[in-house]
Amino acid sequence: MNKVFANAAAAIHDIPDGATLMLGGFGLNGIPENSITALVKKGVKDLICISNNAGVDDFGLGLLLKTRQIKKMMSSYVGENAEFERQLLSGELEVDLIPQGTLATRIQMAGMGIPAFFTPAGYGTEIAEGKEVREFNGKMHLMELALHADYAIIKAWKGDTMGNLVFRKSTRNFSTSMAKAGTVTIAEVEHLVQPGEIDPDDVHVAGVYVHRIFEGKEYEKRIERRTVQLASN
Repeated sequence: MNKVFANAAAAIHDIPDGATLMLGGFGLNGIPENSITALVKKGVKDLICISNNAGVDDFGLGLLLKTRQIKKMMSSYVGENAEFERQLLSGELEVDLIPQGTLATRIQMAGMGIPAFFTPAGYGTEIAEGKEVREFNGKMHLMELALHADYAIIKAWKGDTMGNLVFRKSTRNFSTSMAKAGTVTIAEVEHLVQPGEIDPDDVHVAGVYVHRIFEGKEYEKRIERRTVQLASN
């Protein structure tokens, strides 16, 4: 099976309107930049996007929000996107805000084939509405369902043509789990190498989980940085 595609446009060519997508990365770190740009150009719409974050106004998922291609966002951190806020408050965008640990675990459970689990996170809040509640060891827990996607789109530092992937630092936080939770997993990598060039001990995601891979280009790698202001006397 040939998993290698020429570019992002070829790799995402069959994603239809209304698809559920997982998009990897942590904040703006390690997001699949090339694939997001290709989705914008393709014009696919009514997407349900599962991601740790919603990007910012001019980068990441913010680009798809700007063109109104996202119908629903499922994420845990959305605080830096003014267009997201506008669409949410105007009722144009469906939003499911999920505690970050719950989001990560729901994705992990999908990859492990576990349909549901119980967590205390969110009990007694709006998050608990409509969910089964059980008591364990004197503490109330919510039942959360595993979270699957039609397509998992992730970005790694290096990969080989068999789909084995290597990540760097915090880019692993959600991407390694997402790779196992999509019906089709698409990986874009900075460096595409031949089988055998990656030490097996360095592989973070085995090629069995990856269906398509391509070498990306022109990564901006925008990362949030702490900004401080000197106190006035």
